[in-house]
Amino acid sequence: MQPAWFVRGDVDGFFGLFVDNLLQLMLVVVLCEAVCGLPPSLVLGRILPGAALSILLGNLFYAWQARKTGRADATALPFGINTPSLLAFVFLVMRPVYEETKDPTLTWRVGLSACVVSGIFEACGAFVGDWLRRSTPRAALLAALAGIALTFISMGFVFQIFAHPWIAVFPMLMLLAVYGSRSRLPMGLPGGLVAIATGTAIAWLLRTISPAMFEPLRDPVALAFHPPVPVLGDAVALLTDPRSTKALSVVLPMGLFNVVGSLQNLESAEAAGDRYATMPSLLANGTATLGAAFFGSPFPTTIYIGHPAWKAMGARRGYSILNGAAVTAICLMGAAPLVLRVVPIDVTLGILLWVGLIITAQAFQEVPRSHMSAVALGLVPSFAAWALVLIDVALRAGGSSLFQAAPGFGASLYIDGVIALSQGFLLTSIILAAILVFIIERRFLHAAAWALSGAALSMVGLIHAYVLTPRGVENHLGLAAAPGFAAAYAMSAGFLVLLHFTHPRQSDEGAH
Repeated sequence: MQPAWFVRGDVDGFFGLFVDNLLQLMLVVVLCEAVCGLPPSLVLGRILPGAALSILLGNLFYAWQARKTGRADATALPFGINTPSLLAFVFLVMRPVYEETKDPTLTWRVGLSACVVSGIFEACGAFVGDWLRRSTPRAALLAALAGIALTFISMGFVFQIFAHPWIAVFPMLMLLAVYGSRSRLPMGLPGGLVAIATGTAIAWLLRTISPAMFEPLRDPVALAFHPPVPVLGDAVALLTDPRSTKALSVVLPMGLFNVVGSLQNLESAEAAGDRYATMPSLLANGTATLGAAFFGSPFPTTIYIGHPAWKAMGARRGYSILNGAAVTAICLMGAAPLVLRVVPIDVTLGILLWVGLIITAQAFQEVPRSHMSAVALGLVPSFAAWALVLIDVALRAGGSSLFQAAPGFGASLYIDGVIALSQGFLLTSIILAAILVFIIERRFLHAAAWALSGAALSMVGLIHAYVLTPRGVENHLGLAAAPGFAAAYAMSAGFLVLLHFTHPRQSDEGAH
């Protein structure tokens, strides 16, 4: 007898997963317009329908996968838009293109190209994911992801929370209290849903007292059916364009994170009692991301963390189907802006803060104590990238530019170092953390190999290379793009090889 598609616990699981997915949709609407300059017609008519198709197909697949086990207690893998990838693609892939060209269509098409590359990488990960995971130290992968989580996710949005204390701070603390203590609310209500509902009620109450305390979204909202439309030509047209190729320093590490993160989530599900085959799970993941790109969404999808939590709530297969159906309905009807007219985006940002905190904490908790210094080192490039964004925004707001101000910084701010460290910062984070992990373990030849990879990436311009122009910082791809850094990494590799022969690793050192 086949397990039922729906059980009572699926309702609780649905609300938890749907709130998370709804937040992603709200961020897509807000950030695509505010940061990337994309018009509502493009966001509602192309991006959200493409995302809906991807999310729906992924949720249906993982629900079917759980039912196919034949076990009544099997819980489907949670699935949706990847939050770190969403923010990385908005701020690090699409935003630079828009700031350089002010062309929203070009910005969108570069995002689609990046999503195609990410989908291909994720699909290939179905076959080589385990090897990638064995070859790259966990500290290196987690440090790079934590760097984004701490800067572009947590710090970037915590300022917005504290800029609106009446509306945003209490919901944030509610979320931290519920999630941090792992408390269950009365009637099993999801903590995220209660916090957002409470914050929304406070916002509208304050508006009755003083309209200036809360200004809801005033853009006109007209519900209409927006079916997914194939945009294969737009998705592949710019795959070889320089604006797309220079984004590889962001796209490839994020693709690697998605692959390894999915593997970790599969392990987490197995520990909770649900074992799913690696290859079909990851292949569906990559296929869904490609589907998103081919139907207009530049944002990768992935298997979510949190399977054991949904399983503990009693969710099985139906919560995944309900989530996919609800997200699809909102996207295809163009209803996301309507939600934003009722729910202030500020009251939802506590969820992003919590996500950032958990990712950062995990980077230190899930590695050996001796590797914590490598995690700390891996955070540094992300801080450089974030600092560069703050400096650039401040200068533009003051009527200047980085090009004009850079010569005047001098020794008070080594802006050349900030820029160099920010270019390809995710790859740099992985390389520096991996080098230090293998140094700590006295595996000097492995460290030397990672140092040589740093030299190679510097030589072709994927890390550290840049040109400062009146339009801002631009990547500099080509042979000998950053020769000073290439030489430094190469000399470091030689020194590490020397250490290998003069300081052999002891059999009891460096054990994992």
